[in-house]
Amino acid sequence: MNQTIKQFIEEHEAEMIEMRRYLHQHPELSLEEFETTRYIASKLDELGLEYRLMDPTGVMTEIKGPQPGKTVLLRADMDALSINELNDHLEYKSTKEGKMHACGHDAHVSMLMMALRALLAEKDQIRGTVRFIFQPAEEIAKGAKLIVQQGVLEGVDNAFGIHIWAVDEAGLVNCEPGPSFAATDRFQVHFQGSGGHAAQPHMTKDAVVMVSQYIAHVQTIISRATDPMEAAVLTIGKVDAGDRFNIIAENAKIEGTVRTFDAATRDIVETEMKRYAERTAAMYRGKVNFEYERLLDPVINEKRSAELVQSISKAAFGETSVGHLPPTMGGEDFGEYNNYIPGAFATVGTRNEAKGSDFPHHHARFNVDEESLKVGAELYAQYALAYLNQDEF
Repeated sequence: MNQTIKQFIEEHEAEMIEMRRYLHQHPELSLEEFETTRYIASKLDELGLEYRLMDPTGVMTEIKGPQPGKTVLLRADMDALSINELNDHLEYKSTKEGKMHACGHDAHVSMLMMALRALLAEKDQIRGTVRFIFQPAEEIAKGAKLIVQQGVLEGVDNAFGIHIWAVDEAGLVNCEPGPSFAATDRFQVHFQGSGGHAAQPHMTKDAVVMVSQYIAHVQTIISRATDPMEAAVLTIGKVDAGDRFNIIAENAKIEGTVRTFDAATRDIVETEMKRYAERTAAMYRGKVNFEYERLLDPVINEKRSAELVQSISKAAFGETSVGHLPPTMGGEDFGEYNNYIPGAFATVGTRNEAKGSDFPHHHARFNVDEESLKVGAELYAQYALAYLNQDEF
């Protein structure tokens, strides 16, 4: 471990917390992070670093060491959510009505900026290049794809990211090899029948009957069509049908999400969902429009990268700092980087009931234990140094 990195972060911890609180007060929604982008750029100006502004938002910069080597990318997302914050007791509560950092992206930006500053102070120890990306629009599953299209992975050998995690106790690091976050898909199914008077059902084609039968049977795809050893979730989150109590519905729509880790399972679920929809509509003499959108690919931690995270965590924070929790069915667009280069994505616990940081992500009372920030910042920086300074990887 580089002890100078640890010392630098401890000495400047208060500044990192101050940055996090400023960002928390000024949240911006996905692809609207213009002020956040300017704020990050101003901090890089103060450090004398050149940077590239992404389109429409986001910032990329680099630190090149004196010796040639590989390039590692460190990523933090920076968008907020359309939630009205209820943390009235906080002096740094969101100042923007209906907008809130309810997922910890304010913490991610602050941790990565502190890691950047620590690595800049240790520039002479860097063998290769550390690339930093402050990424927009993770919450709408578009940011990673957008900036990858703009070339942020060109010349990159490995990528590392962190997510503050409200499930785990403050400071606990999780980074298991293999699947970490699930592929996230969205579906919309629109059944079309022929409406009419409730007293004359024989003259209609009832879309409510179609959608109810579909809802009742579609879950058998998970229980009977997919390999039971491969995890899959199919959730219908929204149903919209009918106009009033005495009219048979002409239209019925549902929306939902599918979560998987395995590519073959993902294909099976989509194919079977469409087949069920078409057969159901045909059985009741109706029509159906089936839409299926693959939003996010799974996050897959490359074995050696994940093991490097674990070894760094044990050395920096102690043997008990590493957890071994199973993957989550939640989605994360860091998986887009995995599609091109190896790397790892870690979670850093921030749960502390005594400090009120025990609400789940996307909750109006979400908050973080700021003691966790120095763990995340050091993990970012130590990972970059350790990866670049290995003889082989």
